[in-house]
Amino acid sequence: MNKALPQSYLPLTEVTYFILLSLATQARHGYAIMKEVRQLSTNRVVLSTGTLYGALQRLQDQGWIEQVEAPEGNHPGRARRVYRLTHLGQAVLAVEVERLHSLVAAAHQTILGAGA
Repeated sequence: MNKALPQSYLPLTEVTYFILLSLATQARHGYAIMKEVRQLSTNRVVLSTGTLYGALQRLQDQGWIEQVEAPEGNHPGRARRVYRLTHLGQAVLAVEVERLHSLVAAAHQTILGAGA
């Protein structure tokens, strides 16, 4: 695993940001990630399976997400890959959210300040 500081990975691509955000509250399988990304992005980011699984592999290689066992009984006879954020993934997402927040705050201050 890489020892770089979480902020050294910024800025995130929109696809990466929404995948990490979709895993922020719970572990999910691929199709659930695709649906959540689409919902969170208000239909701006629609992932193909190839794009999703390529991104998931890259995020695993970076140590930002990990594959975990799927709860039993969800899909009998069919193994599902379920993913969750690692501590590093949580940290990267947190610093990206803070970075985006500061960008929006600067824009609000500039726009509201210019109108006063």
